[in-house]
Amino acid sequence: EVRLVESGGGLVQAGESLRLSCVVSGFALSGSDVKWARRGPGKGPEWVLSVGQGRFTITRDNVENTLWLQLNNLQPEDTGLYYCTSNYLGISGPETQVTVSP
Repeated sequence: EVRLVESGGGLVQAGESLRLSCVVSGFALSGSDVKWARRGPGKGPEWVLSVGQGRFTITRDNVENTLWLQLNNLQPEDTGLYYCTSNYLGISGPETQVTVSP
């Protein structure tokens, strides 16, 4: 079974950091199109790297089959549901909530 499972979300204050993980099962992360996206309250989906303004970094661990998302200097507008997704396979993970207080 192909699956994506995120974890690492939580409640932080503005300026703090979080590290999210996306564990891939049933297929190889290497060479896949798995990406990180988010949905803010009342907003549509966004690719995380396109909105991070250099604060967000994605790293791939092909041995652990895990896609990491480092979120630095978080701001209240970064609040939302973060998830990993594969357009090719048509799957997304169950999401992890990130909440940033002022």
